[in-house]
Amino acid sequence: QVQLVESGGGSVHPGGSLRLSCVASGFTFNDYSMSWYRQAPGKERELVARIANTGIGADYADSVKGRFTIARDNSKNTVILQMDSLKFEDTALYYCHVLTWTDFWGQGTQVTVSS
Repeated sequence: QVQLVESGGGSVHPGGSLRLSCVASGFTFNDYSMSWYRQAPGKERELVARIANTGIGADYADSVKGRFTIARDNSKNTVILQMDSLKFEDTALYYCHVLTWTDFWGQGTQVTVSS
């Protein structure tokens, strides 16, 4: 079965960095685009970044452009979200996502930016 396991969340001060990882299994990883979403309390889940199956080509939410970088290692079935220059408004539960024959989500990893 499809599994997406995130790690790397935590608490940081504004301006800090975190690196999220998602290890995937149960499907042919290099056939699918992979995405990171986030959901803050009281808000809808939003797309943060998406990367093509080849790793060439990525899209970002306007709010994170220039600060976040998505990457993947198809040899390790892993997708990374490098988050730099973190802001208070980046606080959210971050989810790894893949759309194969249906949507699959990880369990989420919490990112908290506070002073």
